[in-house]
Amino acid sequence: MESMKKAFGCVGSLLIMVAVLCNGQAWAADTKIGVIDMKKVLSTSTSGQKAQDIIEQKMKTLQSSFKTEETDLIALQKEIEKKSSAWSDTVKKEKATAFQKKRGELAAKQEEANNEMKKLREQHVNPILKKLEEIVEKVAKSEGYALILPRNVVLYATDTVDVSDKITAELNKVMK
Repeated sequence: MESMKKAFGCVGSLLIMVAVLCNGQAWAADTKIGVIDMKKVLSTSTSGQKAQDIIEQKMKTLQSSFKTEETDLIALQKEIEKKSSAWSDTVKKEKATAFQKKRGELAAKQEEANNEMKKLREQHVNPILKKLEEIVEKVAKSEGYALILPRNVVLYATDTVDVSDKITAELNKVMK
């Protein structure tokens, strides 16, 4: 009697699992899933291109401002390497101190520039990302997508499920 109860329990559990799997497969067949390539959207949208241009221009400006300081630092390093054997200990110490000071100042300026670039990216890219969230939700709802994933977390997706161009077009409409 006990073994019959176990057998019926196993059969019952098996039937429930089959029903759930079949129902899950039916749900999966009806589910519309899309992917979005965020890099593509940001690089091809008008607002993304504007933000990128602003960021690149600032980067070039900052890099050119460091160029002379880097050149001076390299020149001082070469001078120390070439002439240190002829210098007295005090001159060697002064030059080494000057080199360390210039290197520290340059590192501080570069760190400040990195922070400035980070703030600039946040200022220009974050509003686009915020708007993208709204647009993705709108497109998903209007076109019946149950799920839209970023392409970089998907191992494989056909081009037919890529909604990047739709999202880019909507972003261009909204952020003129």
